[in-house]
Amino acid sequence: MDALFLARLQFAATTIYHFFFVPLTLGLSIIVAVMETQYVRTGDETYKRMTKFWGKLFLINFAMGVVTGIVQEFQFGMNWSEYSRFVGDIFGAPLAIEALLAFFLESTFLGVWIFGWDRLSKFQHAAAMWIVAIGSNLSALWILIANSFMQEPVGFVLRNGRAEMTDFFALVLNKHVWVQFPHVFFSALCTAAFFVIGISAWHLLKKSNDQTAWQRSLKTGIIFGVIGIVFVLLGGHTQAQHMVQAQPMKMAAAEALWDSADPADLSLFAIVDEANRRNSFALQIPGLLSLLSYNRFSGEVKGINDVQKEYEAKYGPGNYQPPVGISFWTFRIMVGAGTLMFLILLYLFIAMLRKRPVTKPLYLKALVWAIALPYIANTAGWMFTEIARQPWVVFGVMRIEKAVSTAVSSGEVLFSLIVFCLLYGALMVADVYLLKKYATAGIPAAAHQE
Repeated sequence: MDALFLARLQFAATTIYHFFFVPLTLGLSIIVAVMETQYVRTGDETYKRMTKFWGKLFLINFAMGVVTGIVQEFQFGMNWSEYSRFVGDIFGAPLAIEALLAFFLESTFLGVWIFGWDRLSKFQHAAAMWIVAIGSNLSALWILIANSFMQEPVGFVLRNGRAEMTDFFALVLNKHVWVQFPHVFFSALCTAAFFVIGISAWHLLKKSNDQTAWQRSLKTGIIFGVIGIVFVLLGGHTQAQHMVQAQPMKMAAAEALWDSADPADLSLFAIVDEANRRNSFALQIPGLLSLLSYNRFSGEVKGINDVQKEYEAKYGPGNYQPPVGISFWTFRIMVGAGTLMFLILLYLFIAMLRKRPVTKPLYLKALVWAIALPYIANTAGWMFTEIARQPWVVFGVMRIEKAVSTAVSSGEVLFSLIVFCLLYGALMVADVYLLKKYATAGIPAAAHQE
C-alpha cells in the first residue's frame, strides 16, 4: 500500500466519522432553539424541560464534532501538503472565516447558553441558542464554499505553479454552493428530526415519565422531518440537474451510463462490469433519467465513454473514469434511505393530522431503528460526492496523485491511520455511552425541576 492510498483511506475515515456528528449539530441546534422559543412564548415549563433534555444531547454531539473536526485540518498540512501549497490561497480563506467568525460565534454563545440559565432573561437565553444555531449553519456554509471550489473551481488563476484567488465573491457565489448547501442543511434537519422521533418513540414505548413531553417532542420531530425531507428531495433534484451540466462524468457514474443516450433510462439496479466498460444486467425505467435531468422525457445525458473522450481532448491523455461501481451503489443507498425516510414521515404526518398517535409497539420500535436512516443517507451521499469526482481533487485543475505530500512515507501514514482509528474507536464508545445514558434517563418530571 502506497502513501497515496493510505492518505486517502485516512482522510475518508476521519471525514466519515466527523460527519456523523455535523448534521445532528446543525439540525438539533434549530430544534432546541424552537423548543426554547416555545417556552418563552407560552411560559409552559414542559418546553423548558424539553429544551434542557435535547440541549444536553446536543452538547454531547457538539463536543464530539469539534474534536473530530480538528484532526481533519491537520491532515491538510501533513498528508496533503502539496494540495495545501497549490490551492491554499483559495481553500484557506473560507476555512479561516469559518473558524474566526462562525465557529467562535457558536462556541462563545453556546457557553453563554450553558451557564446562562437563571442568569439571563428568558428572551436573552433563547436568543443565545438562536445565535448558536445560526453560527453552526454559517460554519457549514463556509466549509461548503471551500468544498464547492473543489467541485467547481471559480475565481482563480494559475500563477507560478499555484492557484491564486482573483475574485472572492465568485468563490462565495459559486453556483455549486447554492445547490449543495440547501441539500446539506435540510439533510441535517432530517437527521435531527429522526433523532428526536426515535428517542421520543423509545420513551413512549417504555411509558416513561411525562408522556406529554414525549408526545410534544415526537410531534416536533415529525414537523421538522416533513419540512426537511420535502426540501431534501427538491434540493437533491436541483443538485442533480446542475451536476449534469457541471460534472457530466459524475452523473454518468451515478447511473453507470456508459454511452450517451437521448432519452436516457434510469437504472434501478445494475451489475456493473467496469473492466469491460458495460453493465452485465440492468433493470431500467425508460426515459426517467432524462426527465430528472431536464424535467422532460427527452434530452441527452452523456455517457462515461463519451465524457472520457471529451476529457482526453481537453486535459490530455489519462483515465478520467471514477470508480463506477462504488459511485452507482452509494448513490442508490443515499436515494433508498431517503425514500424510506419520506415514507415513514408521510405515515407519521398523516397520523398526526388525523390525531391518531402512534402507539403500536412494533411501529415505535421501528422508529427507534429509523434513527440510522439519515446517517446512512448522509454517509453514502458524501462518499458518492467525493469518490465520483475522481481522479480530480480540484475538478479539472489538480489530480489526486499530485496533491499528496512527498515528504510523508507510507509507514508514517499507516501508523497515524492506526492511531486515529483506535482513538476514534474509543471516542465512539464514549459518545454512544453518553448519548445512551442521558437519552434513556429521559426528561425529569416537573417536580424534580423545582
